[in-house]
Amino acid sequence: MPGQVTTVGSTAYEKIKKDIIFGELAPESKLKLDAMKERYSASISTLRETLSRLASDGFVVAEEQRGFFVAPVSTDDLIEIANLRILLECTALKTSVELGDTDWEANLVAAYHRLQVSEQKVIDGDDAATETWKRYDCEFHQAMISACNSANLLSLHAVLYDKYLRYQMSVLTYRGAEAVKEHKTMFDAALKRDAAKAQRSLEQHITRGLRHTLKAFDP
Repeated sequence: MPGQVTTVGSTAYEKIKKDIIFGELAPESKLKLDAMKERYSASISTLRETLSRLASDGFVVAEEQRGFFVAPVSTDDLIEIANLRILLECTALKTSVELGDTDWEANLVAAYHRLQVSEQKVIDGDDAATETWKRYDCEFHQAMISACNSANLLSLHAVLYDKYLRYQMSVLTYRGAEAVKEHKTMFDAALKRDAAKAQRSLEQHITRGLRHTLKAFDP
């Protein structure tokens, strides 16, 4: 039974977080436990624990006597998240490029290939491919830094990346060929073990993505 409860909780966590990231649950909306019980097939106690966990990760706000609400969004928050992502991801990338072995290279090549295929579908106008593209985009960035030898850094980065993704999904616009070129530059630099170039390319990639999102963002 304990194992089953853990599985249900984890599933509810991922489902609710996904709905927040992809805008199914709007910023600042109240999370009503009775309605969520049916939607996520979880008990009230499981939902309370799940929402408390999401609050600790910054996706939900818990207000005493008022309950749980989806975390708000703002341009200041977006800028802060992007800057923190640069700090963490560039640090992790440098170490990963320096320490990565052949398994790391193989995983990175596979992740890049999946990203390329999904990017082309989006460029070709396949709106249904958007969610897949963002998943593969995330997997590519995770593969780049996966050899950084720090579980804590990777865990922090995963939460931060999801917060950044939430803003990207709120505007649903794609930078197209520019982003594709940036990914290739990072990929090539990483495989050549040029950590400095990979870091520069990553920082430019995040900064340009931030500017693009800010132009379309309307909190």
